[in-house]
Amino acid sequence: MKVSENIQHINENIQRACERSGRRMEDVHVVAVTKYVSIDRAEEAVEAGLLHLGENRDEGLISKWDVLRDKARWHFIGSLQSRKVKNIIDKVSYIHSLDRLSLAKEIHKRADKPVSCFVQVNVSGEGSKHGISPDEVKEFVGSLKDLSNIKVVGLMTMAPQTDDEPFLRSCFRQLKTIQEEVRSLNLPYAPCTELSMGMSNDYVIAIEEGATFIRIGTALVGND
Repeated sequence: MKVSENIQHINENIQRACERSGRRMEDVHVVAVTKYVSIDRAEEAVEAGLLHLGENRDEGLISKWDVLRDKARWHFIGSLQSRKVKNIIDKVSYIHSLDRLSLAKEIHKRADKPVSCFVQVNVSGEGSKHGISPDEVKEFVGSLKDLSNIKVVGLMTMAPQTDDEPFLRSCFRQLKTIQEEVRSLNLPYAPCTELSMGMSNDYVIAIEEGATFIRIGTALVGND
């Protein structure tokens, strides 16, 4: 199926989710996760009007960035090794996986301007998931205050792969609560206004619980 047709279907779902939750559709940004697709498919996504592309490996991001450059805003959405920061830092608009001080220091060192970062939070507590625990978020954000090239724009989580809607809602709701707590601190370097949560299987629920960035791969661009 064409990306443009997928976008239409997803936008209809987004609109309905926003109507149910009393939100504005323009406050929800779709990140097309292109990690499993070709450069041509990523280019099709951009031509169809998608402004945000997400990659989880430096090699994939660089190969697509070399072709598309500033036609899209680039999001690094995977676990980021400190030694790989130098490869992507001048290409990305957002990093969704800030989860340790050593990584923050490397981003600060390598960047020549503030980088918009999401602190990754392991809300579900799954051992297979990256991210800091919910009760460590405020302390971690506080540890970033002297790193002038780190801007904490929000929080990110990866929900479990499950059809248990109440459990998914509780995960997303917990992240929303933490985000509001950080936001209320009024830290200049951590406005924390955004929530990156929700993927192909649960983005509608995530929107209803406050997501402002949803990361959609298979349902949007496929997995060729």
